[in-house]
Amino acid sequence: MQSISPTPQSRGAADLARTDPRLPLHARLREVIAERVRSGEWSPDQPLPAESALVEYYEVSLGTMRRVFRDLVDEGLLERRQGTGTFVRRASLDASLFRFFRFGSAGSGFPQSRILSAARQVSTPAIATALGIGTGDEVLHLHRLRLYDEQPVLVEDIWLPLPLFEPLERIGADDLGDLLYPTYERACGQIVAAATEELTIEAAGAADALLLGCARAEPVVVVERVARSHDATPLEYRRSRGLAHTFRYRIDIR
Repeated sequence: MQSISPTPQSRGAADLARTDPRLPLHARLREVIAERVRSGEWSPDQPLPAESALVEYYEVSLGTMRRVFRDLVDEGLLERRQGTGTFVRRASLDASLFRFFRFGSAGSGFPQSRILSAARQVSTPAIATALGIGTGDEVLHLHRLRLYDEQPVLVEDIWLPLPLFEPLERIGADDLGDLLYPTYERACGQIVAAATEELTIEAAGAADALLLGCARAEPVVVVERVARSHDATPLEYRRSRGLAHTFRYRIDIR
């Protein structure tokens, strides 16, 4: 269990005193705890301090602390793990694209990753807008092919802001792995907490057609993703393209 640093008990009260006094206590405490999560103070690999310890630190009731934890779990900042405690939540996004595309006879298994190139480039207006940086700022560009049973299924372009992701330049393309988000966290200390995705359809260009083994101008589904940290800082802009005939969409409406 992760411990609280040995600071005076009045420190917690001082943190609360800096919040808006017009707000209810639970809202002020939620703001303080959320800020500690967003600042990266707690690792997703270790449980947060026990509720009882935080109650003592902030001099609040157990009921108030439990309400704050419940609210932060509902908002997606924290997650409860049965028998082990409450943790900073990681977004489960690495496999999310594969709810849209069906691969193989049963759609089971997980696609492999092949980095085709990794290099710095100057950001275009679209990349700059997605990442919240200036047009012309340098970014790290990854060009990636995803394969299922050795068959190409997705082509991806991924842009990462610098200098946040400079450590990736010291990792060989073959060592980045099939899942990038654990590498972002391990090598760069950047945790993906949430993302937005937008789906469109376009005609395959010559380069994508060659990689996907399809005819030029064949319809492809494009999934554009902007991934963000806990403090909403854009960490990644990604464009993934897959053949339209492998695309599926399902939603339960009640």
